[in-house]
Amino acid sequence: MTYFAMALAWLFVALALMIAGVGYPASDIVSPDTLILVHAVSIGWLSLAMCGALFQFVPVLVAKPLFSEKCALPALALLSAGLLVLLAGFLSLGGHLPPALWLLPAGAVLLVAGFGLVVVDLGLTAWLRPTGPARFVLVGLASLCATIAFGAIFAFGLAGWAGSLGDVLMTTGVPLHAIAGLGGWLTLTAMGVSYRLLAMFMLSPDVDDRQSRLTLAAGALAVAVTVAGGGLAIGLNSGLKIVLSMAAILGLASAALYGRDIAFIFRNRKRRQLELNMRMATLSFVSLAGTAVVGVALAMSDTFAAHLGAFAFLAVFGWLSGLVLAKLYKIVAFLTWLETYGPVMGRAPTPRVQDLVAEGRATKWFIVYYAAVGAGTLTLLAGAPEIFRLTIAAMTLGVVGIVREVIRIRRLAYVADPLRLPGGAVAPHLLFARN
Repeated sequence: MTYFAMALAWLFVALALMIAGVGYPASDIVSPDTLILVHAVSIGWLSLAMCGALFQFVPVLVAKPLFSEKCALPALALLSAGLLVLLAGFLSLGGHLPPALWLLPAGAVLLVAGFGLVVVDLGLTAWLRPTGPARFVLVGLASLCATIAFGAIFAFGLAGWAGSLGDVLMTTGVPLHAIAGLGGWLTLTAMGVSYRLLAMFMLSPDVDDRQSRLTLAAGALAVAVTVAGGGLAIGLNSGLKIVLSMAAILGLASAALYGRDIAFIFRNRKRRQLELNMRMATLSFVSLAGTAVVGVALAMSDTFAAHLGAFAFLAVFGWLSGLVLAKLYKIVAFLTWLETYGPVMGRAPTPRVQDLVAEGRATKWFIVYYAAVGAGTLTLLAGAPEIFRLTIAAMTLGVVGIVREVIRIRRLAYVADPLRLPGGAVAPHLLFARN
């Protein structure tokens, strides 16, 4: 729960930065201001939310306890400290703070240590039964290792401590860092977790293992071609065009196969009436398909580089953030129910999980959020930064509404009084769970 709270705090920071005009499109896409925004979103929001979800669900995926419960809190402390120091380094790089470029490698070291704990803990847990969705998590963690390796080299390079290798990688290797992080770590991991969550919440049979392995193989190959092939191409000074084209084809194939798998789960579900989190998750799947369509259209019109920000915005806020917010709404309700009523089950009347939520109230905030994401993407494609900031304000309104509903779930605000706290039940804490 603490990971989710910290991740949401960073999401609000990122939204505030965009409303204030800090980062792309107000600044150059590789400027220090944009680097601040990108890392607040990718590490602060998405990676912390993903880590929090994985600490909960990897044990479910493999039906084994977490390798070490004690790693989660130190990892969060290291990641939070590392991100703050890294952002301070970017502020120094941009002239907003006195020169102190040593902050960049210092932040990178802290982040490597934090993510290292996450990788070891989750990797050793998933490795106990590396089947089905757990395979996606393992590939996602491997991609995370590649992402943080590139990031650390860049941080040392910006401080002037990485020699000629750092200079070469900083010049041409940024796409490899971005694809490994956005495509490998965040997207493949989200795919793996969604297989189990969707099947579990909709009472659907699991996707055939051979089908999901094919989906994973295409995605893993895309990341492998990007990292290994890209590294080789940089070493040979042959350019990245062929490598990135191959990775794009494999990535599109993986996304298409994932769509087939998700359609199977929806078609074969026993729970015909979809809960809110499932209805909103479908909008994130639509955003993923839209991201693929936009990417192909931009590539065919030779304008991909000019509109890279719009492409990344739809992928980050439509696909990944939308899915995280939709699932967070259900996960918090489920964990709160388990924490509060699990200990008294069978000894006193208890509410259902759905009694903890008010879907009618929450629906309008999700609609506001997704509508704003779509409008924001269009304004970026149209080159209208002032209107873009208005759409971000609308996105913020939607997120505030969603977070307010999540807080009310933790406060048991929608549970009828006779069932709210039966004898022996203890009200949940807002920011951490007791189990």
